[in-house]
Amino acid sequence: MFNFYICLPYKTHNLIQMADISTTYLGLNLKSPVIVGSSGLTNKLDNLKTFEKLGAGAIVLKSLFEEQIRQELNIQIHTEKIDLQYPEAYDYIANYSKEKHVSSYLELIRKASANSEIPIIASVNCISTDEWITYARQFEEAGASAIELNIFVLPSDPSMDSNKNEQVYFNILKEVLNVVKIPVSIKISYYFSALAKTIIELSWTGIKGIVMFNRFYSPDIDIDERKVISSNVFSSPEDITIPLRWIAMLSKRMHCDVCASTGIYDGTGAIKQMLAGAKAVQVVSTLYKNGFERIASINKEIETWMVKNNFQHTSEFIGTLGISKNDNPAAFERVQFMKYFSGIE
Repeated sequence: MFNFYICLPYKTHNLIQMADISTTYLGLNLKSPVIVGSSGLTNKLDNLKTFEKLGAGAIVLKSLFEEQIRQELNIQIHTEKIDLQYPEAYDYIANYSKEKHVSSYLELIRKASANSEIPIIASVNCISTDEWITYARQFEEAGASAIELNIFVLPSDPSMDSNKNEQVYFNILKEVLNVVKIPVSIKISYYFSALAKTIIELSWTGIKGIVMFNRFYSPDIDIDERKVISSNVFSSPEDITIPLRWIAMLSKRMHCDVCASTGIYDGTGAIKQMLAGAKAVQVVSTLYKNGFERIASINKEIETWMVKNNFQHTSEFIGTLGISKNDNPAAFERVQFMKYFSGIE
């Protein structure tokens, strides 16, 4: 009598298994590397619930902008014709306006944290030093899982040298880190005189992550109306190349996690950034243009690619195409440039 056994090839068995797309970022466990970035979309509780159902790993709430609060105060004063000769009246209105905005934001944090199983990251953008500390402490008390400091100092003042501009970032981080215990990340631009050096030094301050890079207001001019208008509100897939380059060059040299932002529209873009060294990616523009379901499709694309390439967990491929600590990023970039154009006559 013969016994027959059916043996499945190992590779076939692998294809049956689902890849684990979870990751860690800021010391937080994320079920997906896809983070919904700070925007008007993350200012509504219903949207946050939808993002979580579709598979988002974390959500960054819409930034609390101190500058916006001040601007609205000035509009209110102008509209209601408040007499600024009475400082008591001005102080009362200013404090009331500020408290109203902050209270609403703190309530959003409380409700989002209480109704979500994924990390809720609070975000703030300030123009005065003291407010960074005040807001950060309140965010932690309201239940935020982490804080993202959206700092951008446009180096447009000719009286300020690069050292003074860059010192602003370190001063803010030092003050905030002294008052909160939850993870802190910083979202920066690439407007630095020594970008690589600054990023590495920022990573050693005690922060848990750096988001590269933020997207900011870009002015344009309407020649018919002869006025300044905004442009390039949304990113495009082509914008991915800027953060991709710097993440690949610096991720393995940094002393904190890195999150990619700008130009990530699909799973391919997310995978590229993770191969370069990003622990997670932030998406916004693609959700505006393609709908919230894009979160689920990005997750599916990542999983499919991982199964195809026999990766069981994201940690197996994150940073595998980043430049090692022993490489010289400038030399690497120069060699690639020469190689690309060497055949052009």
